[in-house]
Amino acid sequence: MSDDVILFETERTRVRLWRDDEADRLFDMLRRWEVAQWLGDEPKVMAHRAEAVERIARWRDRFIADPRYGSWAVEGTATGVVAGTVLLVPVPNGDGEVEVGWHFHPDSWRRGLATEAASGALRKGFADGLDVIYAITHTTNDPSQRVCQRIGMRDLGIFHDRWYEGASQIFRVTRTEWDA
Repeated sequence: MSDDVILFETERTRVRLWRDDEADRLFDMLRRWEVAQWLGDEPKVMAHRAEAVERIARWRDRFIADPRYGSWAVEGTATGVVAGTVLLVPVPNGDGEVEVGWHFHPDSWRRGLATEAASGALRKGFADGLDVIYAITHTTNDPSQRVCQRIGMRDLGIFHDRWYEGASQIFRVTRTEWDA
């Protein structure tokens, strides 16, 4: 499969598969605590470049298995540089629920790129037949919660041990709400 698969574009981004030659950029992003602190049950920084290479391969394999889902590179169209990742994936420990998420390199923060990419991911998910999409944030991740609000997701409140251990702020949008 070609690495040049473009999933969707927004006004300022191109969302596509990560390429093998972008492992350095992914490693540079995920080796930073200010990014990694928001990811998963037990956040940790990426310690070795080889982990980035493996992660890109795993993300490609997930997309090949089911192209509705994935963790994709968000490339700034003005620069050609990958700003971050947007994802649309089944929720871990869920019953078929799907979540949208994102993580961006600090040099791409506060530019609205996460909002654009996340909105595009919702559009793709609903076009691919999903009826409901969730976003799951750490309770103190105010920037991501603002993205959720900007893209029209409804704040369901704080849940404990629902899909991830501990407390999470959960947002949701339905296809009907999105289409309204």
